[in-house]
Amino acid sequence: MSKIRTVTAFLLLMVSFCTINNTSLAQTDTLRVMTYNVLNYGSYPLCQGPNSVYNAYLETIVQYANPDILGLVKMGAIKTGPSDFSYTAAIDFQDSILQYALNAAYPGRFNYCTMTNSARNSTDFSILFYNQQKLGFIGITCHYVNTTDFNTYKFYYKDPNLGTTHDTTYLYVTLNHDISGSGNESQRGAQIAGEMAQIGTHFTHLANMINMGDFNLRYSTEPVYQTLTAPADTNFRYFDPPYYPDAVLTYPSNWDASPSSFAAYLTTSTRQSASVPNSCGTSGGGKNWYDHILLSRWIASGLNYISYIPHSYRTIGNDGNRTGISINDAPTNTSAPPAVINALFQMSNKYPVMLDLLVTPNTTGVSLVDPEVTPSSVTAVEQGEERVTIVDPVGTAIILHISDDLIGKKISIDCTDMLGRSHIHELIVAGNGTLQVPCSLAPGIYAVKIASDNGIICRTIITKY
Repeated sequence: MSKIRTVTAFLLLMVSFCTINNTSLAQTDTLRVMTYNVLNYGSYPLCQGPNSVYNAYLETIVQYANPDILGLVKMGAIKTGPSDFSYTAAIDFQDSILQYALNAAYPGRFNYCTMTNSARNSTDFSILFYNQQKLGFIGITCHYVNTTDFNTYKFYYKDPNLGTTHDTTYLYVTLNHDISGSGNESQRGAQIAGEMAQIGTHFTHLANMINMGDFNLRYSTEPVYQTLTAPADTNFRYFDPPYYPDAVLTYPSNWDASPSSFAAYLTTSTRQSASVPNSCGTSGGGKNWYDHILLSRWIASGLNYISYIPHSYRTIGNDGNRTGISINDAPTNTSAPPAVINALFQMSNKYPVMLDLLVTPNTTGVSLVDPEVTPSSVTAVEQGEERVTIVDPVGTAIILHISDDLIGKKISIDCTDMLGRSHIHELIVAGNGTLQVPCSLAPGIYAVKIASDNGIICRTIITKY
């Protein structure tokens, strides 16, 4: 009997060892996704207070929330140059956010995606920040304009096996802030319908995709929500996690008429008073659920290496007791530390929302076919009219198609590998709409940055086979 027990214990030990060993070879990772309406952050004339103060509030919030993907909407539009008087935030304000808020919270973690403002909207500007230690930014896949810009950003996961499998796991994030107001349902509907039509021209169906932001939705039967969650073509259906897969809520829902029924999900407003801490934004306390993070079927069902972690969706700072009162009113809000509750109260009249994704390393080199219609070329759209399209993959030369605004101008081209080593640094004058930069790159993935005298035009990823 003792021998049997000894053998059994040995076998269990071996099974345990093998399990631990296999886990160590294919450890999973997480991506925390957050969207936040930051109420004219950076905008002049100042609505709330000095940027230095609000950088510190955002640092406190980010330090607590610990996001890997952070979408900031309703910012002041960032100026492209000294003579640009139509925008309301300082030149390079995005770098101030990096230095004094995000990287102050987590040094070296964050970078930002290509910024656009084709709509020339001075008070409604969005920036998507990301954890550059986990994700590589490739470019803007879809760009739609309707009073403001709606972009779909493409990332790749920095899988430790990528150098061996050469099978990339992509993630797409669409960031939104559509028009507010109870009388603007049809305009909101047109904005998101146009956005989804643009996505439909670039994809045969949704891949690992997130659609998030402040949608200003009042109920689930509103056209915007139906376009996203109940489209005629189910290949382009998004899922709202509290409904699916968490199954905490059921349709139809009217959070505008019955906010108490959705108390834990309300995102507007963190402030009960119209004058405290200032007169910016809406008041009335928790009364509506405007901000959402929607997921494609691939993510909701975990079909291609990225999956939603069940019940991880939450409204940061909302303890479910904020209906009609401020985030810092009695009863005491213990859902986050007091400094975070205060920062959320001061920073914006909106609560941020967040969820967690599980990323499984691709150890086999096998994955579902990415449904991009034209994955061989990525267009990066920047501020102003300067645009560059880079043909990918590359051969003996990097081929760039440029907009007319760049012809005759000096353009710098920098190419580095994934370890940051420089392989190309060229300064050329664009003589026509197509440029060819000779290269002798070894097979692999490289980062390319294109800039003009006006600043960075695009950052993207290329592949050399």
